[in-house]
Amino acid sequence: MSPTAISGGSGGTLRFLESTIFKKAVMALTGAILFGFVSGHLLGNLQIFLGPDRLNEYAAFLKSNMEVLWIARTVLLLSVTAHIVTTVQLMRINQTARPVGYAKKNNSHSTLASRTMYYSGPMVAAFVVYHLLHFTTGTLHPEFSPVDVYSNVVVGFQRLPVAISYIVAVGLLCLHLSHGVSSLFQSLGFSHPQHTPRIKAVARLVGILYFAGYASIPAAVMLGILRAPSVHL
Repeated sequence: MSPTAISGGSGGTLRFLESTIFKKAVMALTGAILFGFVSGHLLGNLQIFLGPDRLNEYAAFLKSNMEVLWIARTVLLLSVTAHIVTTVQLMRINQTARPVGYAKKNNSHSTLASRTMYYSGPMVAAFVVYHLLHFTTGTLHPEFSPVDVYSNVVVGFQRLPVAISYIVAVGLLCLHLSHGVSSLFQSLGFSHPQHTPRIKAVARLVGILYFAGYASIPAAVMLGILRAPSVHL
């Protein structure tokens, strides 16, 4: 094979990796992975309503499979990193393609979720760091227990600022999620005048349901529905 052919092949590969199509594909793939995590995490968290024993047994089961847990954490970390990097890259491509701002920006065809997409992501990422330090490592938790996850959650959310910030954060997450789910299909090239509005409606419903699920936990603590054992009070 000639040097020219080799050069052309490597150059073509590089151009593809730098293309908008590839970046959108990465966004779609990593978004799907993160959506799967958010779904599984919600199902796990909602077990708190089944009582302390059920949630603590679930947490113990996860910790008993540390190899699998660390593989999942690694995949999630790589996915989050790739998702953020490609988001920034696509934002710069859009800014370069449209260097002069609109004299009057028309938002009639956009949604709150789409308009806040670039801002909600970093804010959610910052909250995730706090969330890990609060409930996973216990660094920022006032009464952290490595085995009593139920009490960790309840005691943590008994602090009003923490509970409210969590609800606001999951609200931003679900805004991001509702737009991300519909964008996933567009990134894969699926667009149809009849089905696209339905997909967007389903994506909005998913965002609302996930918000209700996540927010129900701090809300239940603040309303006294979920209570920690007296030893932690």
